[in-house]
Amino acid sequence: MLAMTSTRSSLTIALAQLNPVVGDVSGNVAKAREARREAAAQGADLILFSELFLSAYPPEDLVLKPAFQDACREALEALARDTSDGGPGMLIGLPWREGEKLHNSFALLDHGMIEAVRHKVDLPNYGVFDEKRVFDAGPLPGPIVFRGVRIGVPICEDIWGPDPVECIAETGGELLLVPNGSPYRRGVMDERLNAAVARIAEVGLPLIYLNQVGGQDELVFDGASFALNPDKRFAVQLPAFAETVSLVKLEKGADGWRAVDGEKASLAAGDEADYAACVLGLRDYVEKNRFPGVVLGLSGGIDSALCAAMAVDALGADRVHCVMMPYRFTSQDSLKDAKECAERLGVRYDIVPIAEPVEGFEAALKPLFAGTSRDITEENVQSRARGVILMSISNKFGAMVVTTGNKSEMSVGYATLYGDMNGGFNPIKDLYKMEVYRLSALRNRWKPADARGPDGVVIPENIITKAPTAELRENQKDQDSLPPYEALDDILVCLVEKEMRVADIVARGHDLDTVKKVERLLYVAEYKRRQAAPGVKVTRRNFGRDRRYPIVNRFRDAGREIAPSDEALYRSRGATASVDAFDF
Repeated sequence: MLAMTSTRSSLTIALAQLNPVVGDVSGNVAKAREARREAAAQGADLILFSELFLSAYPPEDLVLKPAFQDACREALEALARDTSDGGPGMLIGLPWREGEKLHNSFALLDHGMIEAVRHKVDLPNYGVFDEKRVFDAGPLPGPIVFRGVRIGVPICEDIWGPDPVECIAETGGELLLVPNGSPYRRGVMDERLNAAVARIAEVGLPLIYLNQVGGQDELVFDGASFALNPDKRFAVQLPAFAETVSLVKLEKGADGWRAVDGEKASLAAGDEADYAACVLGLRDYVEKNRFPGVVLGLSGGIDSALCAAMAVDALGADRVHCVMMPYRFTSQDSLKDAKECAERLGVRYDIVPIAEPVEGFEAALKPLFAGTSRDITEENVQSRARGVILMSISNKFGAMVVTTGNKSEMSVGYATLYGDMNGGFNPIKDLYKMEVYRLSALRNRWKPADARGPDGVVIPENIITKAPTAELRENQKDQDSLPPYEALDDILVCLVEKEMRVADIVARGHDLDTVKKVERLLYVAEYKRRQAAPGVKVTRRNFGRDRRYPIVNRFRDAGREIAPSDEALYRSRGATASVDAFDF
């Protein structure tokens, strides 16, 4: 390691854990300026922004547009001029065009100039990330010099492997500032910490990790920025799911730089973090797309009740409109439960019966359907009539339709295209049915700190305890067509999240025929999911950018010959080799 170090003994860095908007370059510049003013008032020397802050993250193919690149560059130059006032320097990210190459870059602004630029080296190209599609990788970075201090700026993925950080250390870097656009999913906070600790163990430098916060389409960025010292101990922990401009003070001693202990926020975890992510994702989708509010069908069931609670927590009761649309199969329990839920949440609640439109459709179709028996077609007419009503309310008043299907239903196609799948956004799209139950019970005893809904029980207990039903025919229950949700959800996690073989899923204790049926339904519902509204990602593998299956797909693990060694195992569990479709 080079011995080039500064004589400066202290440095104060402001972490701008903020919520930028993709494409809103002027708005993001205004946010950056306000944050810099706040940092200056707090006595900061330097303010650090999150990855690609001027464009916001992820800009996707928008970043390929030359006019957009120009707008970001012009914004950077304007911010650089701001730093001629002697206030805090700025480290800020943007797409940077250099000849034929386009980089995910960070620029140091100070003394009225762009003093240094560093490019991201390791471009992620898995899961929700497509950076190799739009960016070129930069060279291994050395540190940049800010007012005598040699600072390494590895960008996000650059700390998930050793090379960029080792290069910074070997060329005299004294501390690491890591800007990120790292989306939330369960367990990711621990994974980030493990990556940061691994780099610290290799180079012995303090590391400050700054993350974006806010929703962008299906992604939610949770913030939760932190500072670690060379001994791997936390010096600072910022809150999750909240904007803040907070200081990290560093002091230099005989052993190098250390961060002074500061704010140490407690972080939500597990179901609480999932719920907070769903609320923030819905809020930002509505706010950033400038909808005045939302409208949703409140059926008296668990899914729509949880979505209504999330909508009120995200936007406030005055911006949420709930509509009950009963038909002759709607039970008195559903009518009572929906009304009680709306009252507890304090939302506008209307009842719009659907008998006339449903019977009108059936009358119009009667000549075409002559000689056929009633089946799922007539059930779907009910769902589509409700979809038309909600979309009409949306068109008339501008409110976005919230769609309310959970991940279990979306997995197996237990949903109606142009019916209950209608909508602009789905806050529970990545929650399996049993998780919906857990989060509903959670919300009755807890809510996020920034929630705008009421305290206490907002989802009536009967909604949580009664058997789930679509109420599209007499005495219908979900379990008439689906396995018990406890079993279904486990099978789906195995198939969707883990890509497990059918044989391995059976070995967990599931019936072979059931696993085959679920696998078949998962594949044949792909065409429905392609037409579904976006929704918040909380799992490792959501339906959207994470999982990209072909619609035309004849592969079935269940269709292969069972090996003789496996046959005995299957038979011992009482399974058979037949494959039947569920009756929907």
